Amino acid sequence: MLSVGGSVRIFSIVAVVVHILGVINAAHAVMTVRSSRGAVAWSISLLTFPWLAIPMYWVLGRNRFYGYAEALHAAYVEHNTLAQQVYQEALEYKTDLPKEFASLQQLADSLTTIPFTTGNYCELLIDGKATFKAMLSAIQSATDYILLQTYILEDDETGYEFCKALVQKANQGVRVYLLYDGIGTRGLERSYRRSLRQAGVKVRAFKSTKGRGNRWQINFRNHRKILIVDGAIGFVGGFNIGDEYLGYKPPLSPWRDTHLRVQGTAVKCLQGSFLGDWFWATRHLPEVNWNIAPKPEFNQTALVFPTGPADHVPACTLFFVDAINQAKQRLWIASPYFVPDDSIATALKLAAIRGVDVRILLPNRPDHFMVYFCAFSYYNEMQTAGVKIYRYQPGFMHQKVILIDDAIAGVGTVNFDNRSFLLNFEVMVFVLDRLFVQSVETMLRDDLELCKFVEPGDYRKRPLWFRLIARIARLFAPIL
Repeated sequence: MLSVGGSVRIFSIVAVVVHILGVINAAHAVMTVRSSRGAVAWSISLLTFPWLAIPMYWVLGRNRFYGYAEALHAAYVEHNTLAQQVYQEALEYKTDLPKEFASLQQLADSLTTIPFTTGNYCELLIDGKATFKAMLSAIQSATDYILLQTYILEDDETGYEFCKALVQKANQGVRVYLLYDGIGTRGLERSYRRSLRQAGVKVRAFKSTKGRGNRWQINFRNHRKILIVDGAIGFVGGFNIGDEYLGYKPPLSPWRDTHLRVQGTAVKCLQGSFLGDWFWATRHLPEVNWNIAPKPEFNQTALVFPTGPADHVPACTLFFVDAINQAKQRLWIASPYFVPDDSIATALKLAAIRGVDVRILLPNRPDHFMVYFCAFSYYNEMQTAGVKIYRYQPGFMHQKVILIDDAIAGVGTVNFDNRSFLLNFEVMVFVLDRLFVQSVETMLRDDLELCKFVEPGDYRKRPLWFRLIARIARLFAPIL
């Protein structure tokens, strides 16, 4: 039994060790955290409150996903078909953008090996029932394989409808691969997965903690939602799989979201994104079809742009900053969350100051309160610069859409927050086509009819407690 003096000595030794670890981790934060404000915040916390800050830093302080890029390199070495077929197929349909977007194309070429391509057809899906109907119809048409990736998969009525469709196709001999995020999809019933596996469906979770050195990588998510059928039809956008996305769960109903049905060259690019994630999860690459040529009537130019925390540079942030800077007349953005970093916020304000019609569409109802409150803290600086903010009134708006002038429209999974720009694996599809851009404009105008314009000064009229919560929430912006 230890004496009081012995206990004190042990506690003193432990305390010294913890503070030394705090100093070491503070030095690590100074050297690795991307923003100076983040580095200062972490280093002060680690030096002042090491007992609390060290475990938080190990979990939340990472900004790069280790092992993923290395795994893809291994895939290229072991299965050079992934490198050759994905990108060589895309390069065959590479196209040059108009001169005014030459810098954006150069940036895209530097950030990703997937180019802007011709031979595409993208169709908007703006209703949950219509979206799921189209996805299930595509699944039922499959004759060779199905690739399905989602952030959230619920074992509710909608989830079991997809389960039934996948099992049916697997029983018919179609190869089915299902990938879901290990953190986004929590509590999925074993019986759900068992029924899929018994039918021969390959089911895997994308786990950020995979590998010996990655056990603390729980701050990263794979937020992509992709469906590929036979290499010919693809889907991508904001819809996860569950009853909530049909508006069956008040108070967030009705649910407002946007998805894309994609055909042509872009399907091959989406397929490449899925295969990279599948290889991370399984170290296996399924055989897929790369030989479907676009139809002559597929004449849209598009860029499939997957990004994530394994990128060698913050590709998502850099591309969006440059895209915002391209706007000359109009920049409309719809996002469920608005927590931009300094570079994005500055680009938005500069666009408004130079006369661009900048509109931000946000939901009026919260699904995550910290993110909801944090958005209010940006109101003053945005509105002072001339940015217009709108709150979508009915239900919850979950779409991720950007419209630039009359030239470019983007739909995908990227929210306007730090998590999507830096911590999540995401994918966007940017389309350059007059008719498609017009359809996005029409869709957003309809949404604006259901929005309430936020008057300048509205935030300052809020109670003190509300503004205090908003400012406190903003302290957590880097991980929201």
